[in-house]
Amino acid sequence: MDAALSGELYIPEDILHLLLKASNSSTLNEALQSLIGVSRTENGRSDLASKHILPTVLQLVRSLCHPPAHHFLLLALRLLRNLCAGEQVNQDLFIEHNGIKVISNAINATGFDDDDRVCGLIRAALQVVANVSLAGEKHQFAIWCQFFPDLFLKIARIRKRETCDPLCMIIYTCSDGAIEKFSELCSNSGMPIMAEIIQTASQVGYGEDWVKIILSRICLEESHFPALFMNLDDAESKDAGVNFTTEQAFLLRILSEILNERLKEIHIGSEFAVFVLGILENAVKAVDFYNRGKSILPSGISSIDVLGYSLNILRDVCAQGSSTVADNTKEVQEDAVDSLVSRGLLDLLISLLRELELPSSIRKSMKPGEDQGLSSQSPKVCPYKGFRRDIVAVVANCSYGRKYVQDEVREKDGIILLLQQCVLDEDNSFLREWGIWCASNLLQGNADNQRMVADLEMQGTVEVPELAKIGLRVEIDPNTKHAKLVNIP
Repeated sequence: MDAALSGELYIPEDILHLLLKASNSSTLNEALQSLIGVSRTENGRSDLASKHILPTVLQLVRSLCHPPAHHFLLLALRLLRNLCAGEQVNQDLFIEHNGIKVISNAINATGFDDDDRVCGLIRAALQVVANVSLAGEKHQFAIWCQFFPDLFLKIARIRKRETCDPLCMIIYTCSDGAIEKFSELCSNSGMPIMAEIIQTASQVGYGEDWVKIILSRICLEESHFPALFMNLDDAESKDAGVNFTTEQAFLLRILSEILNERLKEIHIGSEFAVFVLGILENAVKAVDFYNRGKSILPSGISSIDVLGYSLNILRDVCAQGSSTVADNTKEVQEDAVDSLVSRGLLDLLISLLRELELPSSIRKSMKPGEDQGLSSQSPKVCPYKGFRRDIVAVVANCSYGRKYVQDEVREKDGIILLLQQCVLDEDNSFLREWGIWCASNLLQGNADNQRMVADLEMQGTVEVPELAKIGLRVEIDPNTKHAKLVNIP
């Protein structure tokens, strides 16, 4: 006999009768399982909508919450989820019968433990709400009023991917296109929710892209990145001497991925770019450059990951200026690069590169004592595999088509230093390719830079023959006067 019929649960007789009749079943368990199966199809949902089953199921959920009857509550929530999947009648009935309040009470009654059974119930409840949120503004407004900010925050603190994914979907759906709700999300009330979501995703990952979609909107399409980044700060970590948190490193990693994936869609302004440069400058001070990194990003060390992902973001920000875009967005892109350069980006990058040991292929080709007098005498090494390449990549993209950048690199004695990067390096995959791209951009259309390199070749200056060691030389086309790197026969 079913638990509901044996007295262990109290189910109002009228509710039980309607469910048993609609499913042609003899027990509550059989009835719910049968109705879940029927509601998986569009025709089944439509038929159940015509019979007004949804209000009955909502009443059932109410009766199962105190105390929570986990098995039957989970079945009832799954049935509600199916009933509200694209069925407008059921979605409207859900709002008319105060379904949002019923679901929020069920979640609160269940609790917010990381227990798998509890998480399963909350996930099913969130899936109900997610399906209802797709019905339109009225439904989204009801959800937001009931869940924001307290219930969203409690759910965000559950360190489970299973609850984080649908939570992000609901928050994005309700706030997208709604100026007031989005402003609330980015306010002092909403930022703690996003901080908890990032902490959860950084610990357990994410199965769907909703967290990336929200962060793209908040940090890249809008101007709330500084506020969110600072919300992820940790006073205790600062007291312990930790400069950056795991969550801050994770946020930069996600933003780097988004920007790289949507390079031609999202255009970055000065405020964002300059803030990332400030992060990079602080990371340089925090990282130990005397321990050679043994892994690529992510390294698992927050300060190193912040350093690397900041470089990756700046690389892509500088690349946007070379895209063919509308005039109104092109101006924003150019402003971002101009702002970076005016605030010392090139000084920082050239200084970092100059302090690093020479690339491995150059070091191996040199005789003992031959490195005396070269520009790279410091014992500093790459804190992660790819650090040198990432520096060169930022300079390469920054110098494309920008004569003032090409000139500044020359004036800072950076031409020879960057020509040395056109080599293989065992700790920096694709360094040679980025180095060649950088050299080409520095010389393209710049007679002063071309002349400098040509003079160095004629003088046999020590750094330039390093190109010859890998079979390359700089050649000036006599007709176009453009410089290019060519293979030595």
